[in-house]
Amino acid sequence: MANINKGNKVIGILTGGGDVPGLNPAIRAVTIRAIREGYKVIGIRRGWGGMVDIIRDKDADNSDNYRELNSEIVNRAGRTGGTFLHTSRTNPSRVTRENMPDQYKDTYKDDVNDLTPEVLKNLDFLGIDTLIPIGGDDTLSYAVRLHEEGFNVVAIPKTMDNDVPGTDYCIGFSTCVTRTISLANVLRTPAGSHERFLVMEVFGRYAGFTAMLPTMAGAAHRCVIPEYNFDIEKLTELLVEDRNNNPSKYSMVLVSEGAMFEGGEMVFEHGEADAFGHKKLGGIGDLVSEEIQKRSSKYNKGKEIRTVNQKLGYMVRGGDPDAIDSIAPMAFGNLALDLILQGVYGRLVVLNNGRYSNIPIDIVTSRNKLVNVEKHYNTERLRPFYKSFENQPMFIMASDME
Repeated sequence: MANINKGNKVIGILTGGGDVPGLNPAIRAVTIRAIREGYKVIGIRRGWGGMVDIIRDKDADNSDNYRELNSEIVNRAGRTGGTFLHTSRTNPSRVTRENMPDQYKDTYKDDVNDLTPEVLKNLDFLGIDTLIPIGGDDTLSYAVRLHEEGFNVVAIPKTMDNDVPGTDYCIGFSTCVTRTISLANVLRTPAGSHERFLVMEVFGRYAGFTAMLPTMAGAAHRCVIPEYNFDIEKLTELLVEDRNNNPSKYSMVLVSEGAMFEGGEMVFEHGEADAFGHKKLGGIGDLVSEEIQKRSSKYNKGKEIRTVNQKLGYMVRGGDPDAIDSIAPMAFGNLALDLILQGVYGRLVVLNNGRYSNIPIDIVTSRNKLVNVEKHYNTERLRPFYKSFENQPMFIMASDME
C-alpha cells in the first residue's frame, strides 16, 4: 500500500516505557529542527503500542495511534514533564493473543506473536523514513530489532534508573535525583520529630544509581542497591549507630526497588509480567522497615525503634524537568537530527565524560550497565565510597566507560 505522506521526508518519533521529565523537551528538539530542515514529523502515540495498532486504510481513524507534529504543539508541551505522546510497555515481538489488534486476529493465532512484519508495513504506510525511539533498554531493544531488519533508526536513551548501556546519562535521571533529595529533606521532619528510622524506596530494578547519588549528596545515611545483597543485621546496626550520633535522633536509608538482603529474593507486586518479561517491583521498602524495626532493640538497649516508611515511586518522575533534563534532551534531539542529515543510522546518541556523541545502537542488547560495587560501593558501611573525585564524570559512578 502506498504511503500516506508523499513528498517531504518523514521522521517518526515515539516514547516507550515509564514516563520521565525530559521527554517533551526531546520531542520538541527533534520536531523544531526537523521541520526547519524540511522534514515532516509524525508522533507515534503510546510508544510501540501505537505502532502496532495502526490500521492501514487511508480512511481509517488512526488519531489514537499517531499525529503530525508542528512547532505550536511541541513548543507548548516542551517545558512540561511526562510525554504528551503517551507511552506503553508494548513489545511488538511478543504480542499475546488477548492483546492482538482486531485487524490481525485472522493472521496471528499463537499465544505469543511477533508483529514485526506488520510494524514494518505500518512504517511504510505512514511514509516514515527514519524512526527516533526514546526509551530505556526494553524500548530500545526493539529498536535494535528494527535496525537489524534494515529500517533506519536513531535512538535516544531515557530511564530514571540511568542504566542504558553505552551512555553516562539517560533522560530523567537528574530530575529523579533532584526529587529524591528534595523529598528526603521533606521527610526528615517527621522522622526527627518521632525519633525514628526513615526508609525510602526508590526506583532501580537492576541498577542502584538512583539510590547511590542522593546518598552521596547527603540525602540519606545508608543505601542498599540491587548489585549487592546486603546483611539486614548490619544495616540495622548501622542505622541505630547513625540515629544515636544524630542530635535529632533519626537515621535514613534509601532502598532500591530491586535490592534484597542476603538469603532473600526480589519483592514483586501482584500481577502478571509485562511484554518484556518484567513483573512490577514493589515492597522491599516495607520488608526492610519491618525487619530493621524488629531487630533494632538488639542494638538499642532493648528498646525497639519504629520506622517512617515511604515509597517515593511516581513522585520522583512527576512534574517538570530540572535544568539538566531540559538541556540534555535538547542536545540529544539535535544530535539525532545531525545523524539523520548525514545519512547515518543504527546509532544511539550518548553523553560520555561530559561530551555528546553517538555509538552503535546494538550496545543496548550487548550488556548491562550496573554500579561498579568494588569501585563505588562500600559494602562494609552500606553507602558510597567517598574517594578522590579528580577526573571523574559529573555523576561520579554513572560513567559507562570504566
